[in-house]
Amino acid sequence: MTTTRLVLLTTTVIAAAVMELIDTSIVNVALSQMSGNLGATLEDTSWVITSYAIANVIVIPLTGFLAALMGRRTYFIGSVALFTLASLMCGLSTNIWMLVAFRFIQGIGGGALLSTSQVIVFESFPVSKRSVASAIFGIGVFTGPTIGPTLGGYILDVTDWNWIFLVNVPIGLVVLLGSVLLVKNPPQTQAITKVDYLGLVLLILGIGALQIVLERGEQEDWFDTNYIIYLTGVAIVGILGFIWWELRISQPIVNLRVLRSPSLAVASILTFVTGVGLFTSVFLTPVFTQRLLGFPPLDTGLLLLPGAVIAIAALIMTARLLQAGVPIPFIIIVGFIFFMTFSWQMGHMSSDAGKGDFYIPLIFRGVGLALLTVPLTALAVSGLSPAEIPQGAAFNNMMRQLGGSFGISGVNTYLANRIAQHRTDLVTNLTLNDAETTQWLTSVGHRFVVRGTTELDAVRQGYLLLDQSVNRQAAVLSYLDAYLAVGILFAIAMPLILLVINKVPATKNAPIILSDH
Repeated sequence: MTTTRLVLLTTTVIAAAVMELIDTSIVNVALSQMSGNLGATLEDTSWVITSYAIANVIVIPLTGFLAALMGRRTYFIGSVALFTLASLMCGLSTNIWMLVAFRFIQGIGGGALLSTSQVIVFESFPVSKRSVASAIFGIGVFTGPTIGPTLGGYILDVTDWNWIFLVNVPIGLVVLLGSVLLVKNPPQTQAITKVDYLGLVLLILGIGALQIVLERGEQEDWFDTNYIIYLTGVAIVGILGFIWWELRISQPIVNLRVLRSPSLAVASILTFVTGVGLFTSVFLTPVFTQRLLGFPPLDTGLLLLPGAVIAIAALIMTARLLQAGVPIPFIIIVGFIFFMTFSWQMGHMSSDAGKGDFYIPLIFRGVGLALLTVPLTALAVSGLSPAEIPQGAAFNNMMRQLGGSFGISGVNTYLANRIAQHRTDLVTNLTLNDAETTQWLTSVGHRFVVRGTTELDAVRQGYLLLDQSVNRQAAVLSYLDAYLAVGILFAIAMPLILLVINKVPATKNAPIILSDH
């Protein structure tokens, strides 16, 4: 392959991956505007995120199977076309459920873009240059989630929410043209002689139902809602049935036998925890800075940029460290420590924090995730045969997505409980017998009276303002607790690396495989 063709191919497939990654985070900043413009409740509008996540988590473990069934070139081109068309229809949607439906279709197309792009880039480079391929793909992967909130904030500042989706259309058409001209099928392909339809149905039912429960459980008061109870049962039966069936047949749709590798088993757990940290931090930080500290959406997005730039350098450094033979477990431990430092610093923020207070913690976050991205995938596939690597990587990627779903669901529930607890604790100290409380109410009431308010209304407004202040402080304390809780989870999981510390082969001069996040 000529250098020009290699550069064009790499740019094309990385653009596809970045486009999909942007759409995982860009929508979060636009929910309020979508809700108002489409005449929907914020709860209904949140299905725009849920539907995409459900489709993604179903498709990701199936990418290897579908690529083998259709041919990788056909599958990739079809996925780009489906993603682009669905983006267009999302932007043209006139009601919330039309948007949710096309967002689900967009997730089906997008689910293939990450893993398939990764494999195409990796296989296009000669063996001696695959560490470079890993670093290049990693730069694109890190750029996507970082651009998402920033681009979303900018779009909302200058135009309407529709363009959050419509911006994908011209990019998608260029990527589609490049894919048709440049992407080829691999020289060796796995033949699919029999389709595991039962496994496919069980996977869709089990993982799909689980994703809905995780995404909607907290908003629906968990098991106080009938459909959450029913879907929990479907998830349990579907997943257990899927595991039982896939271990029985000779040609499973997802080869769970790869989990016999201790390295993959440990890496999957650590990747799950990394997914919790990755997605909860992306979820918590914009909400904390915008709703509680009053930052504009664009400023919130820009907070992530310095950490992302440094993380890109850290990612390149990580690939070189692995090539130089630095042990994988050592790099993973350092990555966990960096992320725990981020959690500790965020957990000790105050309600008066300014933009400058966030840069250092977010740099620790970015570097920590950069140090975990390549090594965790290298650990996951280190004990697998070449034929098992695609299935192992796909399973590892699915664990990251599930970690994000479990993490956001758990954080939402945790926040609701902690807000109630902190409010109770704060209100307990606010009584008319407390001199500071009485003085504050008198001062505020006087200011309202000076502005022409009656004394009775001034007292009411003073109590209302006090209640709002208590609610805000309770929310701030709860978000800080959530950051610390995620850090504690990382601390609990980190010792698992000791189980495989002597079982990981040396990586000096070995090709590096990069994960999809």
